Amino acid sequence: MAQLELSFIHSERMDLIVELIKTFWILIPAYIANATPPLAKGKRPIDFGKYFLGQRLFGSNKTIEGFVFGVFCGTITGLIEMFIYQKFLISSNNPIIHELPIITLQIAFLISFGAMCGDLAGSFIKRRFKIPPGANVPILDQLNFIVGVIIFIYPFIKLNIIMILIMFILTPIFHKIANIAAYFLKIKKVPW
Repeated sequence: MAQLELSFIHSERMDLIVELIKTFWILIPAYIANATPPLAKGKRPIDFGKYFLGQRLFGSNKTIEGFVFGVFCGTITGLIEMFIYQKFLISSNNPIIHELPIITLQIAFLISFGAMCGDLAGSFIKRRFKIPPGANVPILDQLNFIVGVIIFIYPFIKLNIIMILIMFILTPIFHKIANIAAYFLKIKKVPW
């Protein structure tokens, strides 16, 4: 009986590890897309300076160059994943590898585009509450791009509740670490 219980615990732990690996496989391009726009040093605001209900649509921090660069970098990251999978991983006998979502050019683009659209949606919400660009809004700042990813890829990649929970629980941690690193590397003006 004790051996059966240990086997069950081991099986449950392995299932969670598999879901964690699958989730990160999807999120790597999203994290890159979300992190790289400041590197573009964009000048042209994506909202063209337009106002909605007395506030800028997105604010001056959201630029055309940043949006395009984020989508480009995330898509390239997804294509690198696709190359690694096809060249090195697909021949593996490890069953976890065969459970990874297949990243194609279309999926890589949708992950990246979804992340950037989610980020814009977060900025739109912040402007409606008169929160200035660059101000820290916990939860919204960390999860807006994840919601965008989920919306854009859900029709194409099978996401389960465990994967979505992993995205929502771990992304704020990684987001904080990445923002602190970007601040110390002088990529961002604030550490959030």
